[in-house]
Amino acid sequence: MSIVSNSVKLVLSGLEPLIARSNSNFINVGERTNVTGSKKFLELIRNEKYDEALAIAREQVEGGAQILDINMDEAMIDGKKAMVRFLHLIASEPDIAKIPLMIDSSKWEIIEAGLKCVQGKAVVNSISLKEGEEEFIARAKMIHRYGAAVIVMAFDEAGQADTYERRIEICARAYKVLIEKAGFPSHDIIFDPNIFPVGTGMEEHRENALHFFRATKWIKENLPECLSVAVFPTFRFLFAATIR
Repeated sequence: MSIVSNSVKLVLSGLEPLIARSNSNFINVGERTNVTGSKKFLELIRNEKYDEALAIAREQVEGGAQILDINMDEAMIDGKKAMVRFLHLIASEPDIAKIPLMIDSSKWEIIEAGLKCVQGKAVVNSISLKEGEEEFIARAKMIHRYGAAVIVMAFDEAGQADTYERRIEICARAYKVLIEKAGFPSHDIIFDPNIFPVGTGMEEHRENALHFFRATKWIKENLPECLSVAVFPTFRFLFAATIR
């Protein structure tokens, strides 16, 4: 394989680099260190059993995670304090810290606290146009200042995109704002075009998968250098290559 001929789409790092190229397959993001998705992890963090929580992170890396998602959004814990403590502990474990981290929160203060102590080049999950362009631009500029990549949700002031047309409308607008107004590098943008329930047998869900894949293909063809992401129960997947 010729590395030179394969254009780089995204570069992240922990202690070691992770390079996504135009011909790369899925990039796995471990989701078990997320208090909103793992009851076991939540209980460990709530009870301050951080050694056992680190063991879950290690299991994710050993199980094939190429990026580790860290989320501390739970009303019963101090999310900012827990995020900083857990990231500091990860930094002392080379077998975990070797992969890039995804700082995941719906609260900006937790994201920023994470960015201040994470090593390497991380990914922020996420920002959107939900609160308007001004807030979107300010947060994008701050993320770029910390040297991180960003996941952008297909969400605007009118709500979450639930059709193919709304997905591409919001993603196109967000891309334009990020590039032209925030000075954000296109190769550090990862779009989440929203995957909704599939296989339920309900008529209103019948085309959910089709809308998602069509939107993902459109992003690859029309928003240069960007990646996209899909969320499943155990792993989140980043798409580096074009879906055909």
